[in-house]
Amino acid sequence: MGLGSDMYRQQILDHYKNPRNKGEMSDPDFSHTGENPSCGDTITVNVSLEDDGETIEFVTFTGNGCAISQASASMLSEKLRGMTLSELDAMDTDDVTEMLGVDISPMRIKCAVLARQVAQDGAAIHRGDIEIDRTTTEED
Repeated sequence: MGLGSDMYRQQILDHYKNPRNKGEMSDPDFSHTGENPSCGDTITVNVSLEDDGETIEFVTFTGNGCAISQASASMLSEKLRGMTLSELDAMDTDDVTEMLGVDISPMRIKCAVLARQVAQDGAAIHRGDIEIDRTTTEED
């Protein structure tokens, strides 16, 4: 691990200590909550859509958890702005780890992807594709 990984670690700590877009949203187009029971992370993602009903206008989040889950939610709230729901649906674990910029241990990957999974499930519920009350990252 070189100088680059130190920079990304600092970025993660910055997003954890100074989260972007953390807070409630009045009248979101959709809102969804999820948890990682193995770590205790809980995140609610709130999304406002553009008039086309497909483009993400703004994202906020609330919740508590470890530095990885909270930094990931903060970074994701910035990354999703301007993306379509289809682009959100296409995001995978590699996209999240690339966004974070550091290797994530297998034990921490559920922390890192929680916000993405919550946002994807929220979009699916919004479209009527699934019916769930809460996203949970279960042990494999």
